[in-house]
Amino acid sequence: MSSQDRTSSRRARILKISAVTSAGALFLSGCTSDVQKGWLPTDRDTTNHTGRIMDLWVNSWIAALAVGVLTWALLLWCMVAYRRRKNETGYPRQLSYNLPLEIFYTVIPLFMVLVLFYFTNQDIQALNERSDDPDKVVIDVRAKQWSWDFNYVNEDKYSQGVQVNLDGQEVTQDKFPTLVLPVDKTIELQLNTRDVQHSFWVPAFLQKMDVYPGRTNYITLETGKIGTFDGKCAELCGEYHSEMLFNVDVVSEDDYNEYVAGLPDGQVTGEYDRMYNSESSEVRR
Repeated sequence: MSSQDRTSSRRARILKISAVTSAGALFLSGCTSDVQKGWLPTDRDTTNHTGRIMDLWVNSWIAALAVGVLTWALLLWCMVAYRRRKNETGYPRQLSYNLPLEIFYTVIPLFMVLVLFYFTNQDIQALNERSDDPDKVVIDVRAKQWSWDFNYVNEDKYSQGVQVNLDGQEVTQDKFPTLVLPVDKTIELQLNTRDVQHSFWVPAFLQKMDVYPGRTNYITLETGKIGTFDGKCAELCGEYHSEMLFNVDVVSEDDYNEYVAGLPDGQVTGEYDRMYNSESSEVRR
């Protein structure tokens, strides 16, 4: 056997092993919780919205996969059915101006886009709807370079985040600002910024909302699971954007009341002085 034959045989074995390994990994991954969650970093009951968002995500991928499989099948069929036969020369007979096919190719993609738009818009409207629950917890979230302030509006209390160190020293997670929420309660987050544009993002909630100067945006949700979750700014907002992190603690109602009772009175409403790495905030008493 020549060296070329041995090399080809070795390559064939490697390809077979790789194919079997990939197929096995894909099959086994179907048993993991990540697949059951749609490869999303949360559970269905984290908030009242996570289940809806997960359904939209998973169903969109199912629809995309179905379209992909159909497209691949048609491509393979064309490659086989219209391949050049033995003893044939030149190009096969060309077809053009097939009106039924052209209508089909236009109507079907348009229908698919409209269906996807309908379900997406339906979910977006539900996610952005504000609640008129009189017992809802209202928190004014104030973004700033490069930290967060949280005003607990109903209780007239505030928690002021510390700006990230400007000397490049690492800040541990226990020093991050913490947003505390009661479980099984309707929460309204009023998002504001004290300087430039930011973005409020809690990956486990599957919701992100941009924060614009001079404008208040809202996130309304109902917490459904006690736990600690990571939060971050998702909009490039300056040199220390990557350090603009915070924690979200969802606790029992008693623990929430105890935490808020220990906070200072007032609301953080002033502007942020970045030049001297200090706060010039006005606290309304």
